[in-house]
Amino acid sequence: MTNPGPGPGPGTGSAPRLEEITPANLDAALGIRVRPDQEYAVAPVVKSLAEAYAWPGVAWPRLIVDGGRPVGFLMAFLGIDWHQDGSERRSGLWRLNIAAGEQGRGYGRFAVGAVAAEIRRRGGTELYVSWHPGPDGPERFYLGLGFRTNGETSGGQTVGVLGLAAVPAGT
Repeated sequence: MTNPGPGPGPGTGSAPRLEEITPANLDAALGIRVRPDQEYAVAPVVKSLAEAYAWPGVAWPRLIVDGGRPVGFLMAFLGIDWHQDGSERRSGLWRLNIAAGEQGRGYGRFAVGAVAAEIRRRGGTELYVSWHPGPDGPERFYLGLGFRTNGETSGGQTVGVLGLAAVPAGT
């Protein structure tokens, strides 16, 4: 991710927060757009919200807001039946869309930390994520946060896992 220059964000005195998606902020969530060169790697918010409707109790969609500005969107999956046979439940980051003009300001790191905190709150010890491989994908970002590939793929994407015992709360 590139840094668009100085501006508000985590570590600059502002306080980003997550908001549940409601009728009051739905349009703001739908307005989140990543950079055009990233669109291949992450579904638009509208698709995520449709999936959240189809996966109630598993999908955890949230708007990332800083100082009243919508800066991103995340959706976690919580306790999903990974193999669809009851053998393993996993939780992790399903989608992360940081608005094009807000990237490089720490909101992605904040989002991963917020999902980690929610998974911990629910008793989880690992956070999963998957990403499209390639030079323009988010692999460097996730590996830089401590995720490690586990040799799996999901839908052609690389699967990574982060042990939450090693991640300080609020990261």
